Amino acid sequence: MTSASHRETTGRDLEQAILKLLDQRGPTATICPSDPAREVYAGDGDGWRDLMEPARRAARRLVTAGEVEITQRGHTVDPGGARGPIRIRRARGAKTPGDGASE
Repeated sequence: MTSASHRETTGRDLEQAILKLLDQRGPTATICPSDPAREVYAGDGDGWRDLMEPARRAARRLVTAGEVEITQRGHTVDPGGARGPIRIRRARGAKTPGDGASE
């Protein structure tokens, strides 16, 4: 597997992990990018930390797709300008599997 296709696979895995984690929580719940990073990381120790920036990128792609919002201090922020700690939540009005949306 090439490095580029590995990054694409990891990116898709992170996107799926973000949506899965949000689906497992309440409709207004938020997650930290570390949550999907830990979910996707297959090793021991704190190697999941290397997936933090890829998790943030995955969240930004999901913002573009209208699936999630990125927040800071409880307020929606522009993903491109977000610096420091962020949270991820379902976009207001986004369909979830419980709403009858296809998975």
